[in-house]
Amino acid sequence: MKKKIISLITTLILLGCNSSKKSLKKIANPETYAKTITASELKKMLYTYASDEFEGRQTGEAGQKKAVNFIKASYLANNIPSPISDGNYFQEIPANYFNGRATNDSENVIAYIEGDEKPDEVIIISAHLDHIGISGSGDINNGADDDGSGTVGILEIAEAFKAAEKDGYSPKRTVVFLHVTGEEIGLLGSRYYTDEDPIFPLKKTVANLNIDMIGRVDKKHEEKPNYLYLIGSDRLSKELHAISDSINKATVNLDFDYSFNDENDPNRYYYRSDHYNFAKHNIPVIFYFNGVHDDYHKPSDTADKINYDFLETRARLIFYTAWELANREERIKVD
Repeated sequence: MKKKIISLITTLILLGCNSSKKSLKKIANPETYAKTITASELKKMLYTYASDEFEGRQTGEAGQKKAVNFIKASYLANNIPSPISDGNYFQEIPANYFNGRATNDSENVIAYIEGDEKPDEVIIISAHLDHIGISGSGDINNGADDDGSGTVGILEIAEAFKAAEKDGYSPKRTVVFLHVTGEEIGLLGSRYYTDEDPIFPLKKTVANLNIDMIGRVDKKHEEKPNYLYLIGSDRLSKELHAISDSINKATVNLDFDYSFNDENDPNRYYYRSDHYNFAKHNIPVIFYFNGVHDDYHKPSDTADKINYDFLETRARLIFYTAWELANREERIKVD
């Protein structure tokens, strides 16, 4: 397995490199860093992030402010900087942008690891940090899967890239970790980023890997739970689709389910998460999703129902895919 991972993920890193010692130092085995993404760390973070203390993380409300500060604290603790300014991880969004769907200002959270060869080209890994808050009955909708799972997944992926950087293996391209607000009220945080204030130029954005619910198993896959839905991977770049598939087979080997990628799928998930705001700007995307379950958008979507081993495997897959996209010689083609 290790040989397959090295050959598939690092072969393209070797292309274009000369035989100098400096170039040889660039070669790393990503499996070393994928292993830093662990079920135990994901569980520890999610039990906090999806706790009652965060009050369901409704956009602009007190619990959502606790959420963004939790994310910021993780990046500060791991010395992963912000592209906005030193110590400022918040992209502020005024309340009037939400058109009455939220009453207070809110914020996206952004961190990054700068590329050392092609720093102006970026890979964006995204997840939404908000949820639906407190029900009229007073019950807190904790949103452990939706999208606490994606949020803590990104934090672990960021730590893995940081560990590689510490060892001298910076990515060729810049890797951006984008936590967006306002998803539950209309994909508004990601729309603000793409349409109003892209911190990194959209023309230089190579791909968006969007994570929205990756901690559970839906009814369709209860008998064979080693799966993940992928949506959008072939819509704008056949090359992205092929890379995604080959990396999966060489590493964690999940069963990819493309049912929801059908253009005639009545659920229209391709249009229903934050990747769509990148896709509409002709940026190739992949949406990672475990499907809905009985606890979707209910107070019962709690941290104790997450399968942390599955969450670990899925987060590692996304790390491997991002690693390949960040380190291959040429950026993927839009076709």
